[in-house]
Amino acid sequence: MIDDVAKAHLLDDLRWTRASLLGKLDGLSEYDVRRPLTDTGTNLLGLVKHLAVAEARYLGEVFGRPFPDPIPRWDDAAGNRAHLWVTEDESRDDVVERYRRACAHADATVAALPVDAPGRVPWWPQPDVTLFDVMVHVLTETARHAGHADILREGLDGAVGMADGPVAPVDDAARAAREEHRARVESAARAAAARAR
Repeated sequence: MIDDVAKAHLLDDLRWTRASLLGKLDGLSEYDVRRPLTDTGTNLLGLVKHLAVAEARYLGEVFGRPFPDPIPRWDDAAGNRAHLWVTEDESRDDVVERYRRACAHADATVAALPVDAPGRVPWWPQPDVTLFDVMVHVLTETARHAGHADILREGLDGAVGMADGPVAPVDDAARAAREEHRARVESAARAAAARAR
């Protein structure tokens, strides 16, 4: 009984986090969802593309349930770097739809298997895993990248928000409150650094 509750809870959290990630694309131009926003090229649509591969691989291939679309082999270094960004020939709709299909495939794997179902992740130090282990990993990976997306989106236009609705636009009052808060944080950081000298 507790196994079913744990599995359902993990899946609910994963679904919420997936929706939060996709919500960060709302209202942005093609350029803004694709452009590199860090020195390493991290971009919003690339995060979605990357997580489509993660869902397909971890909650598909690892349990002998291959995703119908091709994904790079886990030991293909070049192929695994290529899914971190989106080429000009790939549409936003195609990337998002592939992510949704990968998530549906992953959800079907979760529904079909008990939480202690065995799987194998050959690139992990301890490759023999259970569905529970992999669900925790995929939730962690998705939450990590959703956090990246939160920061990237805020840096683009100041918008913040959760999965339950669109990202919140920043009006003048919100902008002023943020600037005041940021100034407080900066002042505290400078004071702490001066004290540490």
